[in-house]
Amino acid sequence: MNNKLELPKIPLNLPDRSQQMHTLQSRDEFSMGSVNDITIDNQDATKVSFEKVVFTNVTIMESSLPEIELTDVIFDRCDLSNINFTGSFIHRVAFRDCKLIGTDFSRSRFQHVHFNNCLADYSLFRFAKFKHVDIEGCSLISSDFYQSQLQKFVITECNIDQALLSGTKLAGIDLSDCQFDGITIDIEDLNGCIISQSQAASFAALLGLVIK
Repeated sequence: MNNKLELPKIPLNLPDRSQQMHTLQSRDEFSMGSVNDITIDNQDATKVSFEKVVFTNVTIMESSLPEIELTDVIFDRCDLSNINFTGSFIHRVAFRDCKLIGTDFSRSRFQHVHFNNCLADYSLFRFAKFKHVDIEGCSLISSDFYQSQLQKFVITECNIDQALLSGTKLAGIDLSDCQFDGITIDIEDLNGCIISQSQAASFAALLGLVIK
């Protein structure tokens, strides 16, 4: 884990605010609470704000929540698949054992964020900005990081097969223990990327080389 990664600052004994989550309005603000074991569906709201909130076993379905602001938030065993979170600000947030299949985080800013053991195939991070972010043990098959910016970014033991990384500079990024058969990337963005010996053949193919 990134040594400077800040964890969510969550107080003890948060009150249960689950019943307040069933209807979200634009610019709603929620703070200091827990949300547990519910399904939230058909929500369409912009710039909703959550601060010091823990979501446990929560499913959000068929919803669009662009420009959401998350500060000191934990998502534990939540299903946020296919949700529109474009243009969001996500600060000191942990996603633990979550489903993020097809979730759209395009143009979002991530600061001090930890993804652990998440299923995030087909997720979208196009034009996103990452600073102090750890992604650990996640499936990111066919995910899209087109022209994202990576600073203090650590990714370990993830499946990134068929991920799109075009336009994303990988200098200093260690992919050596990630799994993939092929990815889409621009050759010039590979400069300084750290890979394993076994991955070299895949990258050589991008250069048009044939290894015998």
